[in-house]
Amino acid sequence: MKTRAFSFALLLAVPASLTLAEDQRTASSATTPVASAAAAAPQKSLYDRLGGAYPISVVVDDFIDRLLVNGTLNANPAIDAARQRVPKQGLKFHVTTLVCQVTGGPCQYAGREMQAAHAHLNISEKEWQAMLADFRTTLDKFSVPAAEQGELVTIVNSTKADIVLGAKAERK
Repeated sequence: MKTRAFSFALLLAVPASLTLAEDQRTASSATTPVASAAAAAPQKSLYDRLGGAYPISVVVDDFIDRLLVNGTLNANPAIDAARQRVPKQGLKFHVTTLVCQVTGGPCQYAGREMQAAHAHLNISEKEWQAMLADFRTTLDKFSVPAAEQGELVTIVNSTKADIVLGAKAERK
């Protein structure tokens, strides 16, 4: 399903100041009647809490650059060969639109399903963990709050069975 799909080379973050200021306003007014009404209102989407498409694209840019030089990933000949065929900017575009979509934004991801896009890459658990480490480093670099980081990692992990060899068997 495309709306749940997430790219192996994915993940993003935004400056914490965008969400921290909102958290501080909410905390300072928590005892007022207005705060009670606000608490009943629906929470902003993850996309909105991350700041929208521009901050997402900045984080994706950093994350993809980090992945492209990851020695663990580049040691996989299939991943290395795919990187030679897929233009970096095209990958960044697809990952940005995918993150935008799966976090509740208006973008429409037009790339391939995760399983089809990654089946030939023979991605191992070790490579998955290397990708997650780079993802967390990028999120930390941009001071993405812990709650949003958790949501993003959950989204990414939801695609593991379609990307990592043997992950489907582990989930059963």
